[in-house]
Amino acid sequence: MKNQKIICLSILLVSLLLPSGYAQLRGDFYKNTCPNVESLVRSAVTNKFRQTFVTAPATLRLFFHDCFVRGCDASVLLSNNGKAEKDHPDDISLAGDGFDTVIKAKAAVDSDPKCRNKVSCADILALATREVVALTGGPSYSVELGRRDGRISTIASVQHKLPHPEFSLDQLNTMFASNGLTQTDMIALSGAHTIGFSHCGRFSKRIYNFSPRNRIDPTLSLSYALQLRQMCPLKVDPRIAINMDPTTPQTFDNAYYQNLQKGMGLFSSDQALFSDGRSRATVNLFASNNGAFNQAFVAAITKLGRVGVLTGNQGEIRRDCSAVN
Repeated sequence: MKNQKIICLSILLVSLLLPSGYAQLRGDFYKNTCPNVESLVRSAVTNKFRQTFVTAPATLRLFFHDCFVRGCDASVLLSNNGKAEKDHPDDISLAGDGFDTVIKAKAAVDSDPKCRNKVSCADILALATREVVALTGGPSYSVELGRRDGRISTIASVQHKLPHPEFSLDQLNTMFASNGLTQTDMIALSGAHTIGFSHCGRFSKRIYNFSPRNRIDPTLSLSYALQLRQMCPLKVDPRIAINMDPTTPQTFDNAYYQNLQKGMGLFSSDQALFSDGRSRATVNLFASNNGAFNQAFVAAITKLGRVGVLTGNQGEIRRDCSAVN
């Protein structure tokens, strides 16, 4: 009886986390209103990607940051006199190329008279994310569509909603579970760091001042830590970017997990996935089987795309992704 109560409570919690709106998402949502939406977005994103590789990690990170704050409603794209989500310290490092990718894709979609003002910025961001994953060698996958755009974007709404580089496995699991995502989902989505980059200040404590006993984080490979010190001297230009995956930084693959096995996770939160015995087996699986990683990533990013979505008559279809209508 006790186990039944726990199971029922778990089902109730997940149903609360995933509002009924997500059930209205479907792959052919624009079949009649904008049948070419996917090819229009693909063309625009491919052109942007050819201009700069940063398009890929920037767009993928933008999608994650959007969905974890107020749900996947493109609220991260809104401007609000310096008081929007993107102005929060956790979002201030979002690369402009991610925003520009969505703007260009939106313009491409709206250039088709049949599609003008029919496709939400939230859906365009979800489609653009799929494209950058595929362009960097990752899996292509079906994207559920039908999201509407939110009208609210505030600095306050970001607080305590995004993971930090020093998070433990428990902290990561708690935050992802609050969005209806499992530990396996979290580990798979962390694999997005295979094409990501970071600035030195986000991890400098690990290589210079980790603790009174250890200047360098003992979970970090010493040779890798010394390499990082060379790239990130104490008085470093804060704009210098370091690849999250030092081996294949421009390929969406499972090298991220292989690096964790070698103590080469850039953030404490990355390395924790291997250091903690509760998650190590999943890291080992993804490290040895790229297909298993791709399959788990597709499942996880599909679930991520359902978080807190607005559908039906909720929200709006923004004419300009940076401003409410």
